[in-house]
Amino acid sequence: MYEDASPEELRKLIALYQDIIRDTKRMIAIEDERVKAERTYEQARFYFDKMQSLKQLQNFITISNDSLESLMAGFEKLHATATKDQLRNATEKAMLREQITNLSNIVVSIKSAVQETQAAFTPVQAEDASVSTAARKPPSSPKKKTAPTITEMAGQFIYRDKTRSPGIIRDTGKTIGLFVEAFGDKPVDQIAGEFRDMLFALPSTHGKHKNSPGIHDAILRAKEQGLETLSGKTVKNHFSRLSALWGHLVQREIVARNPWTGWTYDVTQKIDRRDWTDRELAQLSTARWTSTTTSLRSYVGLITIALYTGMRLGELCNLRTQDIVTVNGIRCFHVRPHPEENWSPKTAAGTRLIPIHSHLLQWGVLDLVQEGEHYLFPDLNPSSRGRGTDFAQAFSKFKKRLGLPETVTFHSFRHTVSTKLRNQGGNIRELWIDTLLGHEASHRSQGTTTYTSSIAVQNLQQVVEALDYPTFHIPLPLRD
Repeated sequence: MYEDASPEELRKLIALYQDIIRDTKRMIAIEDERVKAERTYEQARFYFDKMQSLKQLQNFITISNDSLESLMAGFEKLHATATKDQLRNATEKAMLREQITNLSNIVVSIKSAVQETQAAFTPVQAEDASVSTAARKPPSSPKKKTAPTITEMAGQFIYRDKTRSPGIIRDTGKTIGLFVEAFGDKPVDQIAGEFRDMLFALPSTHGKHKNSPGIHDAILRAKEQGLETLSGKTVKNHFSRLSALWGHLVQREIVARNPWTGWTYDVTQKIDRRDWTDRELAQLSTARWTSTTTSLRSYVGLITIALYTGMRLGELCNLRTQDIVTVNGIRCFHVRPHPEENWSPKTAAGTRLIPIHSHLLQWGVLDLVQEGEHYLFPDLNPSSRGRGTDFAQAFSKFKKRLGLPETVTFHSFRHTVSTKLRNQGGNIRELWIDTLLGHEASHRSQGTTTYTSSIAVQNLQQVVEALDYPTFHIPLPLRD
């Protein structure tokens, strides 16, 4: 293209390109300066806004500090009033003190937030265009070390402990949840005894329904309507779970003492469950099961097996087809933990073999095993409270429809088995009965503690075969 150009023309062309290069460099330098100036302006504007915010904050502190101090003094006076006997009971005192504490905590949090915010903003001195964009950090000040909270400690010593059963972890979680809902997630060195009064004022049905009200509303409703409240046994169980957690904290010197020990409880049952009579069992044999949530086949299977084994409802509902085993030639139910399903028997003694009664074998209990089904009663609906919740509610309604008293429940089948066995003559030993029912041994000697697991299945079969119900028999219904 430039082959015919003269030397003069080529020099001019080179000079032109050199001018273009110089101009381009100047434009790049100008753009760099513009970007730097814009960034400096944005930084200056940012710090200017922060200075304005700090000024407003300082004005707020000046105006509100005296009011906050006065408010805190009023709270302290109100707290002292609440500890006197002007209120009618300890629960009302506890609730008022808790409300005062919550309000005080809010005020303290506001003051702390204001002070921390004030420390976070420092006046910005004029600087040159090379202001650093790095965030300014206020000088660190030593902070008072606070004790860990109750949920943190439960997570460390209970929830992550693989040696504990899923049931213990679940129940401990419920207890911790009740405490936190009532008093907040307090540091473990600030736990007070008001929890006990609150529990005794809580209705016994709290938490058993999806739409249960909050704790304080539930307590007020129980008081207004005269509802049945938690039993001493339930309160004792809650305290025992917290005491187990505090045992770890005391050993590790996280806290100085265990506040959950040394309390007394009235553990007598408010409704004394009794055994089923022969007449009531005969009534069950002829009554028509009408529930739509549980099949007739499962209903008949559950109550019949309960009468000939003494198993708890939860154990029955979680029986798997693989839990029917043969030991020394004897067919048995094997009640044992299901780690993969997060279920375990109520206690360590609950893991056991129960020989299958000859009547159950003749009745057709092995026909309950269905190919491809995991559970012996596969139609029971699972729920957050465990398999069989729908059945338990349906059975309670069914029992009321038959006019049976409150003292007779599904758990009464277990009472009936225990009573019949303990009234038997012959060579049946108390220790064998305890082992069959999954009870801790009645006599806690070294011998019973060591050898309970070694009781021959033949002896347990002898115990089971002592059960007899002349007025009860319902044929096993055919599958649908």
